[in-house]
Amino acid sequence: MLTGQLLTAAAAGDTTAVREAVTEGADLEARDSQQRTALLLASAADHVEVAELLVAAGADPNALDAQHDTPWLVTGVTGSVAMMRALLPARPDLTITNRYGGVSLIPACERGHVDYVREVLKTGIDVNHVNNLGWTGLLEAVILGDGSGPYLEIVRLLLAAGADPDLADSNGVTALQHAEQKGQRDIAEILRRA
Repeated sequence: MLTGQLLTAAAAGDTTAVREAVTEGADLEARDSQQRTALLLASAADHVEVAELLVAAGADPNALDAQHDTPWLVTGVTGSVAMMRALLPARPDLTITNRYGGVSLIPACERGHVDYVREVLKTGIDVNHVNNLGWTGLLEAVILGDGSGPYLEIVRLLLAAGADPDLADSNGVTALQHAEQKGQRDIAEILRRA
């Protein structure tokens, strides 16, 4: 009963009900049918106050679900800087990868989450991590981005943080070559200067 209450309340962002369930001894690491914990449900829905409560109670930011996501990894998808900050006190493992072999930085680069990229780079996350597709965050920003302002800023941030512009994808194509092929002139110019 308590477990169901905790999971439902976390997914709904009901801080009062989550606090009651935690106080009454609900299992913080209990899972739903997709193996998601209360903290993962709160993270995915961007219920920051609920996540802060769960982190303070000792919830695991590295708990993997059936899709190989964790509360921390989800922040790269949502781009929520507030949630990222809420999870940092729990000392998440920045090296855990999603089902595509990527760290949280990579989906944030793909989706154009500029503020998240700026903040997550301050954590010491591996800016040159290569996922199962053979792509880094820099490559994802170019290949899956549209060359617009947010992607231009992400490329700048990644390069300033030490991203290697010469790291090619699994076919030997660099970010610069991809940018040129896609007609992303401004990004190509930044990469040439790098």
